[in-house]
Amino acid sequence: MTANDPRTGRGPLRRLRGWGGVTAMAAACALTASLTLLPLSHAGDDVFGPQLTGPGATHALQTRADSCTDPEASLRPSEVDGDAVRRIKERGKLIAGVDQNSFQWGFRNPESGNLEGFDIDLVRAVAKDILGDGDKVIFRAIPTNQRIAALENDQVDVVVRTMTINCARLKQVSFSTAYFQAGQQVLAAKEDHSITGFNSSLAGKRICTAEGSTAYEALEKESFGSVFKDKHDGTAADEDQLTVPNQLDCLVRLQLGEVDAVVTDNALAAGQAAQDPAVELKGDPFTKEYYGVAAKKGADDLVARVNKVLVDYRAGGTASLWMQSYRDWLEDGLPGIKAPPEPKYRD
Repeated sequence: MTANDPRTGRGPLRRLRGWGGVTAMAAACALTASLTLLPLSHAGDDVFGPQLTGPGATHALQTRADSCTDPEASLRPSEVDGDAVRRIKERGKLIAGVDQNSFQWGFRNPESGNLEGFDIDLVRAVAKDILGDGDKVIFRAIPTNQRIAALENDQVDVVVRTMTINCARLKQVSFSTAYFQAGQQVLAAKEDHSITGFNSSLAGKRICTAEGSTAYEALEKESFGSVFKDKHDGTAADEDQLTVPNQLDCLVRLQLGEVDAVVTDNALAAGQAAQDPAVELKGDPFTKEYYGVAAKKGADDLVARVNKVLVDYRAGGTASLWMQSYRDWLEDGLPGIKAPPEPKYRD
């Protein structure tokens, strides 16, 4: 890609550095503090888009999470149309829940206004396979803590939003095979040498995480004496100060000095550090996690179809579409990745 590629916009975005740059990008992305779904449109799409009706799922191969021992193992690839895929074809558009605030993953290019990133490329690949056109997508921006609800309430067909596959979530949604490996890590100001990683150096520190994230779950298990819960978490009076709807909100809190550090996926944090030289990742990743495309529980024909798309997306070695997207978006912040994660399937 050239420095000013019109699709990626990476050349112009390199000027958005420092605290002011991140704040400008947050404003350009219309950073949301609300808990409601934001309808997004692609060129030519109706802003609100058609609403899904009915159960949106086929139960031929119901996922069983009650005996979950290998959460990354998914259904084998298939092109057989069931209820979920037929509904997408009848509508003529794939409705995808995405992020519009995560630099390099899913974000609004502040100069072009286009929605771009690694996750966005994958959504377009799914739409191209099912509908023959990668532009036949209605994007809906959803907060971290509403990813599962958006699927359960038939507001989206899929969620492609740096969503970690795990056994707990498999009780509520279905996942494709893994399309990216990440890990939890600490993000803090570069000048703050008192924080060295996910360890005792967090004692007494104010830590920000996104609601419903695996980072929050990690801190619940081991907080090292840090402060990471709002006084009224989980109630209507939630302050949204330490636990916030969207992960980028944590970076803004860090910028404003309202928190001392952020715990999040290193894949997301690397994008923020690449954009802003005032922050850096501290220590090493302390978990190994895999992102998957999420679909409504029981929408097995759609999951199998996405897995078929991922087979094609990974194929071709260094010339694969996966590697091309990685080089476009993630290589600067996460160098050294040679291949996507290998798919795992259930027997």
